[in-house]
Amino acid sequence: REGQYSARDLSEPVFGHGPGGRREAIHPGNREFVTGDQIARPPGGSGGGSGGGQASNTGEGEDDFVFELSREEFLDLFFEDLELPNLVRTQLAKATEFKSVRAGFTSDGNPGNLDIVRSLKGAMARRMALAGPYTRRLREAEEELQQLLAAPPVDEERAKTLVEEINHLRARARAVPFIDTFDLRYTNRIRQPQPSTQAVMFCVMDVSGSMDRARKDLAKRFFTLLYLFLKRNYEKIEVVFIRHHTVAKEVDEQEFFYSRETGGTVVSSALQLMGEIITERYPISSWNIYVAQASDGDNWHHDSPSCRDLLFQRIMPFVRYYAYIEITPDRHQSLWEAYEEVKAAHPHFAMRQIDGPADIYPVFRDLFRRRTA
Repeated sequence: REGQYSARDLSEPVFGHGPGGRREAIHPGNREFVTGDQIARPPGGSGGGSGGGQASNTGEGEDDFVFELSREEFLDLFFEDLELPNLVRTQLAKATEFKSVRAGFTSDGNPGNLDIVRSLKGAMARRMALAGPYTRRLREAEEELQQLLAAPPVDEERAKTLVEEINHLRARARAVPFIDTFDLRYTNRIRQPQPSTQAVMFCVMDVSGSMDRARKDLAKRFFTLLYLFLKRNYEKIEVVFIRHHTVAKEVDEQEFFYSRETGGTVVSSALQLMGEIITERYPISSWNIYVAQASDGDNWHHDSPSCRDLLFQRIMPFVRYYAYIEITPDRHQSLWEAYEEVKAAHPHFAMRQIDGPADIYPVFRDLFRRRTA
């Protein structure tokens, strides 16, 4: 979609003279007004107004300047100067590893890569192509000789010629080798470049009963913004969606944003599941691992220390960046306090609070702003 934007919304602040203080200035005179004259305001407004006044035969102005931005141009501006922090960009973008993959067949290669079936098929096709004309003529000559011998008197001269031709054709057909070096085919392998490192983002959302509809809406808006940012700026990235209440579950994009399942609150279930997924599918030698977690901070009190311990032991040593947003206008609870201990020990752990829709984009930009080296 394309949107229109009024120039009034793009004004920039400028420096100007204040109304107070003492100033000395020389103003040019005029032939219409003298000191003390009162100047009437033009009726109907002289441009730039709302257009709600009456028509007037005086005054002039300009309509708002309106221009259009495509969706791509808007997203370029929206996500300008944002990036995944601590990403191993040199390896992700430039350094490549190579994987040997099958790429058809070749006429030369290592004997160990010889494909016997393909070679025999090629030899058969070659024999049929080379010996075919001799075989057809041989069959015709043999049939002619049989007919000649079956109908006396026999033309001896013609029979002798046919016998000589038949012997010659048989010799030529036998001269075609059963298999030739030209027929040999070897499995071909090429080195295909593979990205040496990749990135995965874990999106963890609290869907417990304390997360009312308004708070879930704020969380979904944040994750929608994050998903657009990732898919637009990074080609080699995977997104893992995790919803949790008393239990955690890995889901697809559709279920993550639209499922209505809810329950109590045990945040450690999501961290436990995330640790298992990292161990099984995302070795740190090959993956840049990121986490974005959204919750209202309301957690079973005895579970918050478990969350802290899981982060210390199973999560933070393996992730490049962890962003936690707490969606609440109230004071922080035990989960925030436990996470503050993690933040004190790990600089790549970030915590922010969201109170309403107006906070989402500023918090998002703050979490993923481009850091200078």
